[in-house]
Amino acid sequence: MAVLGIGGLFFRAHDPDALNTWYREHLGIGAGCAAADTGPVDEWTWKTQGGPVVFAPFKADTDYFAADKQWMLNLRVDDLDGMLEQLNAAGIKVETRAEWDDPAVGQFARIHDPEGNAIELWEPPAA
Repeated sequence: MAVLGIGGLFFRAHDPDALNTWYREHLGIGAGCAAADTGPVDEWTWKTQGGPVVFAPFKADTDYFAADKQWMLNLRVDDLDGMLEQLNAAGIKVETRAEWDDPAVGQFARIHDPEGNAIELWEPPAA
């Protein structure tokens, strides 16, 4: 018997409806969304493509994300440059740092949702 994957991500929000709308509009994720080639959407789930998922607790004093936050969401993307253009056009501040990128691991960028939660965007290297 083994865990097959992540079944959900649940977190508190000051305005859940507005945050759901923001995630759907700007990132195409959340209930009622589906990645390419994952089949039809339904009202309850976000259908994702299979692939690697990093599950990594960080030390309590890490400076990799804000000290007042308990988590950071990392989203795997297939076209980071295109995603960043879309986010910039929507007026969403994007942060990139050369030291985050590694040819063996991929490219990274960071944004924040309207409630200040960090979202790391990760484009793995081409297979």
